[in-house]
Amino acid sequence: MYVGRDMTELSMIPKSEWKDSELAFFHHSFQQITPYLNVEGQTIHREIIEEIEARGGLKRNEADYTHGTHVSFD
Repeated sequence: MYVGRDMTELSMIPKSEWKDSELAFFHHSFQQITPYLNVEGQTIHREIIEEIEARGGLKRNEADYTHGTHVSFD
């Protein structure tokens, strides 16, 4: 389950200040409802994707004993 800032709060700050877990969660959420998004929703989803790409993706570079290589938003 996602525990973090909601879209109302996040919409007031630039995507560059979002955490990776927030980008991952909302990208996944928007991906699930893509057919139902209006133009504004499509724009937000595109901006999230562009920020993820600007960061080089959501994969962690190294794993350690407490973290895997996949960003988890749970």
